[in-house]
Amino acid sequence: MTDHVEEPRQRLHPLSPLLKGAKSIAVIIAALSWQTLGSVGLTDFALLVAGLAVAVVVVSAIGWWFTGYHVVGRELRITEGLLWRRNRAIPLDRLQAVELRRPLLAQLTGLAELRLEVVGGSKSEAPLAYLTVQNASALRERLLALSGRTRSAAVDVDPDSPPAAAPPPLYQVRNQDLLVSQLLTPQAFLLPLGVAWVITQFAMEGSWTFIGIASTVTAMAGVLLQPIRRVLRDWNFRLVRDERLVLQYGLTETRSQVVPPHRVQAVRITWPLLWRAKRWLHLNVDVAGLAPQSGEDNGSDSLMPVGDPAAARALVEAALPGVDLTVLATSPPPARTWWLHPFGLRFYGAGLAPEVFVSRAGRITREMTLVPYARIQSVRIVQGPLQRRLGLATVYADTAGGRAGEARDRDLTEAYAIAGELALRSRHARGAVAVGRAFERPAAEPADQTFWQRPERT
Repeated sequence: MTDHVEEPRQRLHPLSPLLKGAKSIAVIIAALSWQTLGSVGLTDFALLVAGLAVAVVVVSAIGWWFTGYHVVGRELRITEGLLWRRNRAIPLDRLQAVELRRPLLAQLTGLAELRLEVVGGSKSEAPLAYLTVQNASALRERLLALSGRTRSAAVDVDPDSPPAAAPPPLYQVRNQDLLVSQLLTPQAFLLPLGVAWVITQFAMEGSWTFIGIASTVTAMAGVLLQPIRRVLRDWNFRLVRDERLVLQYGLTETRSQVVPPHRVQAVRITWPLLWRAKRWLHLNVDVAGLAPQSGEDNGSDSLMPVGDPAAARALVEAALPGVDLTVLATSPPPARTWWLHPFGLRFYGAGLAPEVFVSRAGRITREMTLVPYARIQSVRIVQGPLQRRLGLATVYADTAGGRAGEARDRDLTEAYAIAGELALRSRHARGAVAVGRAFERPAAEPADQTFWQRPERT
């Protein structure tokens, strides 16, 4: 057994109380309404805000003084709290990813925040806010190396050493394409029609109330909020590939995220209707242990905000080594499925490629999902009432995070064959020695039949 020397506890950056206090001060000012300002006057209002700001900063400074972290063996230990002391030990073998974030105030002060994603976590664990960018980057590399997420053996990283030269990006978004792509969304595309309708109503009524103006502006802001958020989030998006995927993006909040390829659960390729004239598409990656983002699916993150098929092919191969997007083939459901999909039957399909399970769907927004066999956790066969009448079933390949791959509306015999092949390939991909029996469609339904041999009825 190797004895681990316990290193001294490290504190966060001294400016951390000011940055944390600034967020609380903004909330306090927003909570104090205009009515409060009118009641107490501008001078008293300013003194009230100043007093509350000082109190917030003092409380933050006390919390900073009693907060520290250090690495002991293969654990990250964090201590915080004055009245209620809290000690956390995070086993690094449960670490999935470490993300470096820099909100606007952190960018102005040269600081950064580390967020840890661990197995089974519903949110980021133990955010360390704030450290210098160099110290945060060095600590991230050390934690990833200790967790075994990188092949690097150098776990004692000197924060004062100059950073290594970054490899050229495998992909970098053109901000012009990013802006145009968000203009080619239903929200932005239909906005002029909404404005024209509002102007027409105003011309016909001949009057305009304050409530009408406020509701119209609020509705327009809500329509444009999602495209604007995507532009701010994906601005200057770039992906660097060494033995990992390093995603860097953001304008008002820059983010640097390290994704080991063996943690990728699925890749989703989407062709929006309004993008097809430019042959654009975007990629999303599902990562196990990744905390959900605002407005995104659980465990899903952007791999390519917008790009052409050539860029998508390179990125799919980087995320799923050995997978060539241009040679993936799928087969459609049987012709009698027309009763369930009278207008979009030819857009559904599924296939078993050498490395991944492929499924596609969607008439207006077309989507393809790639699930590596090694990431399949379970296989399900589901039959709805209409499917039972038509002798059909849907096969789902579930992963640890994100969406499941699915072979929708297949012939029942074919569904059992697909499920059996998926179970077989997933065991082989995980390196299992004993393969065992695959799915078999029974001639009868004996009493001791296990649940996975009978389709679920919904």
